[in-house]
Amino acid sequence: MFLDTRVLRHLTAEDWRVLTAVEMGSKNHELVPTPLIERIARLKGGASGVHKSIATLAKSGLIGRMKEAKYDGYRLTYGGLDYLALHTHSSKDVVYSVGSRVGVGKESDIMIVADKTGKQKILKIHRLGRISFRTVKSNRDYLRNRQGGSWMYLSRLAAMKEYAFMQALQEEGFPVPEPISQSRHTIVMSLVESLPLRQVSSVPDPASLYAELIDLILRLAKHGLIHGDFNEFNILIKEERTNKYTIEDGEEKEEETVTLVPIIIDFPQMVSMDHVNAEMYFDRDVECIKRFFKKRFHFVPTSPGPFFKDAKKTVGKDGARRLDAAVEASGFTKKMLKELEKAIEEQQAKIDAGEAVAEDEELEDDEEDDDQDNSDDEEDEEDGQEEEVQAVFEIPASVGRPVEDAEKGMKKLSLGGKRRV
Repeated sequence: MFLDTRVLRHLTAEDWRVLTAVEMGSKNHELVPTPLIERIARLKGGASGVHKSIATLAKSGLIGRMKEAKYDGYRLTYGGLDYLALHTHSSKDVVYSVGSRVGVGKESDIMIVADKTGKQKILKIHRLGRISFRTVKSNRDYLRNRQGGSWMYLSRLAAMKEYAFMQALQEEGFPVPEPISQSRHTIVMSLVESLPLRQVSSVPDPASLYAELIDLILRLAKHGLIHGDFNEFNILIKEERTNKYTIEDGEEKEEETVTLVPIIIDFPQMVSMDHVNAEMYFDRDVECIKRFFKKRFHFVPTSPGPFFKDAKKTVGKDGARRLDAAVEASGFTKKMLKELEKAIEEQQAKIDAGEAVAEDEELEDDEEDDDQDNSDDEEDEEDGQEEEVQAVFEIPASVGRPVEDAEKGMKKLSLGGKRRV
């Protein structure tokens, strides 16, 4: 699903109240009855004002009807949830403008955003359920067995978990982006000028970088955590430059040294060292790094390991704070964790078994049908439908990079080393 913010600036205070009412009603209703929306919204204009806002929201695809429903009502769409999250970030002066989409994953979208000063940040939108099942029935059966039970709810849990872990990791000095704000299924974090490890073709010292990454795995373990998806897609490489002055043949020369610093991202899969499958996750993280370094840099470590049994002995040692316990204390409960883990594991099992297909819009088919039912006029959708960059208010020309550059056309680069200036 693509984040389209064209309508956001035109919504009235009454529209926001009605959209919020639909979200509140969704906690106990898959389809929120229209009378309930009226009672929650409590507009001064009464029922007529509510119906006017409902028409606006439905035409914009922020809420939708369900076909063959037994009563008159509406449900919140992913687009509506996106708008509510952006509205919250905007009210906190965290986000003022939205730029390009710079990353697309099977479970999230990554956007460039900026505040009023023009400072660029990253907006991550969790979209669990993007990898949809082949049949609508299997998808509904999957959700029926989950209390609270929708992909939006699970996406919200993923964002809560990731934000809590980012805060805890930053407090302990781990190299992660700075967590700035979290609302619903979205996180705003600092923008790190870097490249994903998968886009790096060569480094001057593979052994040193490998050792740093293994050390990060062991440091996480010492604090009671396993990343769970520690691979070239979730490791950024940042260049830190320092200048050194030397005297050669009586002349002062400047030499620039570039140090490669790994930054860890993407934490929804993170688990405790006490997890029932902790050893499997730990070994998988180690093996992913070993496999990548062998394939990309032709580097093979001389010593085996590290091994889970040895890492397990270090948990909490030397005064290391148990971050798994700290995150639970922050409000992300064990019940939430189990629900999210089950969703991710079952979805991954479907993917591994070949029973899932990556179709961004399949889950939104009903929502698209709802939009068509609620509006005979599609001119607004046709105008600018292919635009890649959408604005909340104003977009500086420098904000964001096209997704083609970030994901498709980016060449692998050589990093690090010494350079003469």
